[in-house]
Amino acid sequence: MGGLGLFLLGMKNMSEGMQAVAGPSLRRMISVVTTNRIAATIVGVVVTCVVQSSSVTTVMVVGFVNSGVMQLSQGVGVIMGANIGTTVTGWILVLKVGKYGLPLMGGAAFVYLFSKGDRWRYWAMAFMGVGMVFFGLELMKAACSIIKEIPAFELWFQRFKADSYPGVLQCALAGCVLTTLVQSSSATLGITISLASQGIIPYETAAALVLGENVGTTITAILASLGATTNARRAAYFHVIFNLVGVFWITLIFQWYIVVIQSIVQLDVTYIEMVNGKETFPNMLPMIAATHTVFNVLNTLLFLPFLPWFVKMLNRFVPSKDFKEKPRLTDLDIRILETPLLAIEQSRKEIEKMSMGCSRMLEWLVELLQQDDPDKALGDRLRQREQVLDSMQDEVAEFITNLLAGNVPHSVADEARQQLRMADEFESVSDYIANIEKFDRKLRRDGHRFTAEQQKNLAKLNSYIADYVTAVNEALAQSNRSVLTKTDAMSKRARNEIKQLRRKHLEDLSSGSIAPLVSVAYLATLNAYARVRDHSHNIAEVVSGEK
Repeated sequence: MGGLGLFLLGMKNMSEGMQAVAGPSLRRMISVVTTNRIAATIVGVVVTCVVQSSSVTTVMVVGFVNSGVMQLSQGVGVIMGANIGTTVTGWILVLKVGKYGLPLMGGAAFVYLFSKGDRWRYWAMAFMGVGMVFFGLELMKAACSIIKEIPAFELWFQRFKADSYPGVLQCALAGCVLTTLVQSSSATLGITISLASQGIIPYETAAALVLGENVGTTITAILASLGATTNARRAAYFHVIFNLVGVFWITLIFQWYIVVIQSIVQLDVTYIEMVNGKETFPNMLPMIAATHTVFNVLNTLLFLPFLPWFVKMLNRFVPSKDFKEKPRLTDLDIRILETPLLAIEQSRKEIEKMSMGCSRMLEWLVELLQQDDPDKALGDRLRQREQVLDSMQDEVAEFITNLLAGNVPHSVADEARQQLRMADEFESVSDYIANIEKFDRKLRRDGHRFTAEQQKNLAKLNSYIADYVTAVNEALAQSNRSVLTKTDAMSKRARNEIKQLRRKHLEDLSSGSIAPLVSVAYLATLNAYARVRDHSHNIAEVVSGEK
């Protein structure tokens, strides 16, 4: 139990460390996932190799599909790749470095505790995890060797023999149940290797257990899909179907499959090596790792040609609901918090959507101000967009707060705080734009209008402000840190225009031809435009990296 606990903690540390180190690459890879099934499968393999957990990858896919960021056809390709990527764990364990587990863990711990740089700390966390995995495996092997000295235990394990079809199914079921309980196929693979390397179970039994472990690991995706949208549930169901069908056809030809693996690896599983006066079977490790990898590669190759058919089948047998399934306005999903570097990328996309919403509001605003008879539908759309941006800010703030509550790298924490500020700034921009429309609407209701000259001046000012907001939005999308220099001229032009219009208006008041209500509304409108410029400038400061 202690060895298993250390093994699981090592897997967690290795996964978190690798995610932090390879985060930017992961973000780019997920963003380029296309409907090309082969490309999606390759992305699934690479991402799972990095995060060292097919469960994390499949839960992430369920989250992406649930939020609508990833299509079902993309998700199923990544899931197949995840099944291949998770077999890398077995090959890591094949490396005969178990005795170096403690020195590796100790050395990495010192680097983790005393290094100041984030990158070094996360590399150390990853290697500390590797050390824990190896040392945990050594502890499990040592514990399993004691089983041979207890006849009752050894007799119980001998019940699991994959020498017949019912026996193969029994072993596969045992592997499935064990993986369902610990929710980690890597952990049950470690247990299987420990038992097999001590000669407690034969190679055939270990191979059948590994097949069952592939089915057991699907429970994580199923649990993640509870309460999710129909498409997310379809993705989780595909994970189950993929592994169940694979195990079904492999068990039918199990004896031939074992012969093929032995002919590929060409190692004698009965070879004995004495370690500390005890018999061990070192060739078991590469044989079990090969069994795991070949199964998933063959199964993926079998499914790839029929992927569109499986997607159609899932759409047919898991029908969509009649009502709108996504009550939230954003594509943010709590399941994605499992991978902070991808979660922060998703929230960034929502911030970019808010920025585009503000630009559209400025376009609609100038159109409404120029109309003699304002378009009611357009006015309703502008006010509704302001309410939408209010709700989006709430959802982004909730998501980022939950993200910061976890263990995240400093770079992610800094970006998260910047995003919170930008969401607040964009929401404020939308408020002031809606206020300008409200001033004009109130004037019209009281039987007044801005003068022809004022309308012309406001249209010109709106154009300057809209250009500035668009330039800031583009810099945000491109992460252009020189945004302040690039947009400085636009910012000054808008500010000077506001000052000139305000000065001119105050001079015109002496003529006495402007109604007091119009004067108040005009000054309030100029002030609102000034606030839009100020908040946009604040966003530019965040993008540039200024505090």
